[in-house]
Amino acid sequence: MIDVSVQRIRRLNQHVVAADGAYVLYWMTAHRRLGWNFALQRAVEHALRLNKPLLIFEPLRAGYRWANDRIHRFVIDGMADHAAACAARGVTYLPYVEPFPDADKGLLAALAAPACVVVADDYPAFFLPHLIAAGARHVNVLCEAVDANGVIPLRATDKPYISAAHFRRFLQAKLPLFLRQAPAPDPLARLVGRPKAKIPAEIARRWPAAPAGLLAGDATELGRILIDHSVPPAPMRGGDQAGAERLAGFLAEDLSAYGAERNQPAHDRASRLSPWLHFGHVGAHQAVHAALNHAGWSPDRLATKVTGAKEGWWGTDPSTESFLDELITWRELGYVFCHHYPDTYDHYESLPTWARATLDLHAADPRPRTYDLSALDEARTHDPLWNAAQTQLRREGRIHNYLRMLWGKKILEWTRSPREALAVLIQLNNRYALDGRDPNSYSGIFWTLGRFDRPWAPERPIFGSIRYMSSDNTAKKMKVGPYIARYSQDFEGAKPWSEP
Repeated sequence: MIDVSVQRIRRLNQHVVAADGAYVLYWMTAHRRLGWNFALQRAVEHALRLNKPLLIFEPLRAGYRWANDRIHRFVIDGMADHAAACAARGVTYLPYVEPFPDADKGLLAALAAPACVVVADDYPAFFLPHLIAAGARHVNVLCEAVDANGVIPLRATDKPYISAAHFRRFLQAKLPLFLRQAPAPDPLARLVGRPKAKIPAEIARRWPAAPAGLLAGDATELGRILIDHSVPPAPMRGGDQAGAERLAGFLAEDLSAYGAERNQPAHDRASRLSPWLHFGHVGAHQAVHAALNHAGWSPDRLATKVTGAKEGWWGTDPSTESFLDELITWRELGYVFCHHYPDTYDHYESLPTWARATLDLHAADPRPRTYDLSALDEARTHDPLWNAAQTQLRREGRIHNYLRMLWGKKILEWTRSPREALAVLIQLNNRYALDGRDPNSYSGIFWTLGRFDRPWAPERPIFGSIRYMSSDNTAKKMKVGPYIARYSQDFEGAKPWSEP
């Protein structure tokens, strides 16, 4: 196992390592997995170098925006996996679920007080950058943030990129190196047989670990937490184990058809990995290595020249190349953007100049129909295909990949202004989608309004030169009847659907 690259390590304070401390503290907030995790690996490196035990602290706050049963349950599933795995390995693990907002106040500082060093997760979006910055101010030993977000370290990029094609050229120059610098699949293996860290009794009393019933899925226990209980858990389990199973299932059953069929709603051959990737239950290196191993790939197949081409560079089959392009190019494009625009990535003003100009020019165009947030949330529109997509989002916490693009375009068309469209997109996506609040899902939302895209002709009302999509055109290109039937609801005023 090689040491974690310095490009992935960011110092959060000016304190030093306390070599006489009781343990190394890993503060797990974004990279919620026990393998393929540079942050955990860095904490293990400290523990070995200092000859100290490791304490893994995984908290879940109650007061973050959009906190609800769906998001909480998915994260808590992962905590259950971690509790079992750490118990089997003899590693001390503290899963703390806040019963009400700010109940964890003082907990990090208390855990850090006897620590040698604190390792945190570096993540470029949502409230987490502010959380770790604030937390580090209350830590009196060295506190580091470690980037385990993607294959490319965020600090290996010197600028944001305007398009996938632009970013792809950069990636092809850098990937041969960073593919070799993969994290350890099982960093905790190096701690087997070593002494366990002890949680101070006062901390255990004041901030008790999540109860066994909550970890096991008890709905009553979840109902006691002061969060939004109107969004129920999704019909999929979170956690490292479920994420690994989904990855294996995709490779075995769907990857061969991914390139040709992933945009077909009736077939649903997409990877569907984004919830586990978002919560860190599956790592990017983990998915890349699994896909390449499945394809029987070897590094000598890489193209020798940087071309920026979407296909042919990896030297493997088209479906695997298509999946890797989505997993690395498109996913990490969004992460890099958030890294370089940490305070404005979710603002309307972060759109390209051309996109803002054309949207503002057409902001006052008459809309053939408008819907308020309530009607959109409840899937009460005239369009059965859009209603089906919104219903899937509400029921399952996801939308079929292709229809998610259409879903966003129609919200732009049916709201009173582009700024209102953006607010609605963020609210619906972040409330219901398991992969909401993620740099990659912000890429999808803002792509609707022109980010990472180009002007399209002809210029249209409302859209201007923003790429246009319609339900009728979608139905001409693919079979959507089965999808609508699966997610149908009866809405007053909704027209019946027939295939064109």
